[in-house]
Amino acid sequence: MVPHIPRLFPWLWASALAFLLLVACGKNDPEQEPDDDTPVVTTPYSLALPSKFPQTVTIPADNPLTEEGVKLGRFLFYESKLSRDNSMSCGSCHQQSKAFTDGRARSLGIDGQEHPRGAMSLANVLWENSLNWDGAATTVETQARIPIENAVELHQSLAAGVAKLQQTDLYPPLFRQAFGSKIITEENTLKALAQFERTLISAGSRFDKYNNGDRSSLTQQELQGLNLFNTHPVPVTLPGANCFHCHGAPLFTARDFFNNGLDATFTDLGRGGVTKQGFDNGKFKAPSLRNIALTAPYMHDGRFQTLEQVLDHYSDHVQLTSPNLDPNLLDAANSPFSSQLALTATQKKQIIAFLNSLTDSTFIQDPRFSDPFKP
Repeated sequence: MVPHIPRLFPWLWASALAFLLLVACGKNDPEQEPDDDTPVVTTPYSLALPSKFPQTVTIPADNPLTEEGVKLGRFLFYESKLSRDNSMSCGSCHQQSKAFTDGRARSLGIDGQEHPRGAMSLANVLWENSLNWDGAATTVETQARIPIENAVELHQSLAAGVAKLQQTDLYPPLFRQAFGSKIITEENTLKALAQFERTLISAGSRFDKYNNGDRSSLTQQELQGLNLFNTHPVPVTLPGANCFHCHGAPLFTARDFFNNGLDATFTDLGRGGVTKQGFDNGKFKAPSLRNIALTAPYMHDGRFQTLEQVLDHYSDHVQLTSPNLDPNLLDAANSPFSSQLALTATQKKQIIAFLNSLTDSTFIQDPRFSDPFKP
């Protein structure tokens, strides 16, 4: 037997070395690392719906809100690894201080390209059944993918972003806490983002205090603006600004698409570009007017820099020959001698004063919605 011993040792050493290398590689590959056998128990997220808001909301059965999912979604919302060059996140174009818009007429992506439209506010998306200016997304989950993969926004496949997240120390444990597995998937990434965005509820403005019974919350000028806002005008006898048709309380959006007479012809078809129906051409989502003082510039292409310019448009410059113009703009006039709304300078100031009362300072300062990567 002695002559055979030297021939066995090299074989044993090679086998042992191969085994050690296999184990080491397995430990370094997160997709081969088995999860802990301990079942994950998530904590339901307590979502308080404002009493004057619609009490029926749609949350997908396969993506209920949990404390763990919302926490993960907050990190992902501000995570720059979801962009191709790691320079931008969802929070870049949806900044809390601006009610989750970006202050630009048209948003800029990672390559410096300008998007054809501006960033919409994410406040109260919990109540939305269609998203984006044209309604191209019907759920928050499907919407979350669009800016990540859009070539003029974050410009990266979600699969590539997921691969980068998988290589971090931060995210595998957070995904396990939220979804039961350290293996990060595209589906769970979108679910977490959607969970966080559904918690972005804004209902703490001075108007809300007034609406909840504190009649001292609005000034006389603001109340006059509110009355104009909620009135369809009748020439001479009943002054009104005709705003409520598309922007009625409490959400201050009808959650539908309208042509508000910006153009006689269209370079951007809006809703029509999605539905391919001629009667939808030139229609865009009516954005919520909540926090409107913080979300300039205005309209889908940011053409108006101030609320004064917006009021001037509705008062005097609606393109009445625009195809598919909303009918409520065709018979809205305060003067029998005008085909336009024809608001006075005083009425415009009153309406703007009311619009300023829709600012929710608690919303833009709420630490639950802030960037977790910043102190």
